[in-house]
Amino acid sequence: MHIQTDGHTTFNPAYSHQAVDLQDSQQQERQCSSDRMGLLLLLTSSLLSSYFHPGIVVDAQRSFAIRNIVLSLEPSTNVTRDTNVTVRCKAIVSSSGSEVLSREYTIYKDSQKVYTKNSSTSEDLLYPLPGARVSNTGKYRCKINIEGKERKSEATKLTVTGLSKPVLHLNKYVVNEEEEVTASCTAPGETGSIFFYFYEDSKEILENRVNSNQLEAKFRFSSIGHHTINCAYAVLIIPDSFMSEQSNMITVSVKELSITPVLEIFSQSRVYEGDQLNISCTIRNSVNSSVNITHNLYLSHGTKLLSSGETKVNHSMVALAKDPGDFECRLEMGHVDKVTTKMVSVTELFSAPTLTMSPAEVFQKEYMTLTCKSENYASERITREELSYTLEPPDIPLTSMKPGVFSGKALQFDFNYTCVAQAKGIVKHSDTLTVYPKVSVSIPKISVVGKAVLGQPFRILCQSDTGSFPINYTLIRDYEQLSTTTVKLPPQEALFTVTISRPDEISKYMCRAKNNHREALLSKRLNATVIVPLTDPTLTVLPHIPEISEGDHLYLICGTKGSPPVTFKWYRDGNKQPLFTTTTDKNNTHYQVSHLSKEHSGTYYCEAVNHANIVVRSEKVTIEVRMALWKKAVIGGVCLVVVSMLVVACVLYFKSKRVRVVRAAVSVWSERPPEAANDEESSVVSSEPDVEYTEVVHPQPVDTVRVPLRKGTDTVYSELKNLPHGDADHHDYQGSVEYAELNSDRPEISHHLPEANDPQDLPVPVD
Repeated sequence: MHIQTDGHTTFNPAYSHQAVDLQDSQQQERQCSSDRMGLLLLLTSSLLSSYFHPGIVVDAQRSFAIRNIVLSLEPSTNVTRDTNVTVRCKAIVSSSGSEVLSREYTIYKDSQKVYTKNSSTSEDLLYPLPGARVSNTGKYRCKINIEGKERKSEATKLTVTGLSKPVLHLNKYVVNEEEEVTASCTAPGETGSIFFYFYEDSKEILENRVNSNQLEAKFRFSSIGHHTINCAYAVLIIPDSFMSEQSNMITVSVKELSITPVLEIFSQSRVYEGDQLNISCTIRNSVNSSVNITHNLYLSHGTKLLSSGETKVNHSMVALAKDPGDFECRLEMGHVDKVTTKMVSVTELFSAPTLTMSPAEVFQKEYMTLTCKSENYASERITREELSYTLEPPDIPLTSMKPGVFSGKALQFDFNYTCVAQAKGIVKHSDTLTVYPKVSVSIPKISVVGKAVLGQPFRILCQSDTGSFPINYTLIRDYEQLSTTTVKLPPQEALFTVTISRPDEISKYMCRAKNNHREALLSKRLNATVIVPLTDPTLTVLPHIPEISEGDHLYLICGTKGSPPVTFKWYRDGNKQPLFTTTTDKNNTHYQVSHLSKEHSGTYYCEAVNHANIVVRSEKVTIEVRMALWKKAVIGGVCLVVVSMLVVACVLYFKSKRVRVVRAAVSVWSERPPEAANDEESSVVSSEPDVEYTEVVHPQPVDTVRVPLRKGTDTVYSELKNLPHGDADHHDYQGSVEYAELNSDRPEISHHLPEANDPQDLPVPVD
């Protein structure tokens, strides 16, 4: 059904507000006239009062307070449709004067201003809602303004229930196809925003929103027969809506037009591909057909439009079995369509060819054969020899050996081939055949994945740079096949795990690759560095351990057997961190400690590791740093000095002891006259050096008495012999010289000796 709507307002949606406004306007005019008369009387009274009572002054400013404002709904907050509702606004105002203050009232519905009035009385404001409708539902609030002071009431909700029944009118009850019908739906007495709904056979066909209580729409019926029409409406009160009941039902009779399309196909009883088809699409008119309706004809085959026209369409074509779908003749009259169809069965002259390749897999530049063939053909119309086959594209380097058979070398890249079969002007194509020439595998490369460590398992990778999958890789050792693996996808790798016990064994491995019927390709021998784990770590100390002294430069030489590079670490017992770490391409290196001291004494060892990740440790070596030679020499020199000083002290001590002995011997002559002794001591001073004697002869007194003498540090005794007087002088001199020589640090003994009776009394020198 086709619908056209025109908004036509037959009822004022705000008629109740306009009526109220009219009444308020008249009431306001009467009120203004009364106010003017009152004001005139007031001014006159004031003038007279001023004239007769000049001492009285009118108070122009009065104090007031708006105590409260209340809004009420009469007769109730919930009413039914058509009830007369009054909105009452009551203001309680306190004032210091007796005159009534001028006030302004404002009524709000759902925050929208709906009514305003000025009043100079204290009476309540009345806002009438005669014959309330659902559209009057909402929250009402009142506001009063007196000389700039404002106050609002609490909101009070009015709910009006009940909607009038909609009324439906149609301008026609019997129509022809494509004829237009005008329908009008009215909501009597309703106001506000209204949604109208039209229904055909209980199915909604139109929805429209207007701000009036009536909607007009136009319909066209697309099918013949009887149709029932009705309508309904809904009043929108945000956020709710209220739905009315259904309107009256009206039945419309739609009569079919006597105009029909005619489709004719002229052909033989059995149609084969290649036959000519003549098709006609026309209109068959009845006597009662309307001449004012525009006609359009469309001839189609499946989704393909063959031709079009106003009253008649003809079309010729070659029948093809591949074209699916019916032939259709369509008549369009305005919004009415009439269609007639026919199916034409077309027998296939020959089937679409198929293209195959032999062998199923082919390598680059290898010979291949493509065969093109139609399996079925209509033998009653054509012979097999009438079928011709060609390949597309035509410039491919393949030779036709016989009809439908093509041979040649495969290209070095992927290529698409299509076979074309043709007979009696009918051309059919095969599905596209894509030839993927396989690439022969290249000579594989063999390598070690990671590190090859002697005595430990490691992996060998065998890989070819080019070659189509799948590829078979075989690991060979001394031309003996060990294992085979197949690589089917690019991410896969041919990996083999082996273990060797000698470094030269690694060169015995090779690998072989194959992906076609040709001979497999062999790689070179595996050439990789074999890491020999470290063994036999040693720690050598220079200088040798007994000869290490303070101030020397110590060299700790760490050596091992195995494959470099080697990382060496030196440790001292008690330290977790190494003293020194270095990596070298040699099997030995050293760690130097300069200017040794006693603190460097301790136990040392070294560790070594290479790419085999096996750590080896040397034996521990204990180092004792001895005292330096110069310190020993100093100590020896100090000791010699101390000994020498002790010797000198002893010598001096013994000398002092001997002098005391000599003085004791001199005391033998203590009986001599003091003056003589003093003279001898003062007159004789020895300047000769001290002479040590083994024996000393001490002079004896005149009387022959044994006097003890000292020899060195021992006490010796001598006998004094009496000498003759004649020899007294000689012996006295001789004894005095000898004594003087013995005691060179004493004064020389005087030659004047005490008197003796006999010269022999002088002491005899002791040897």
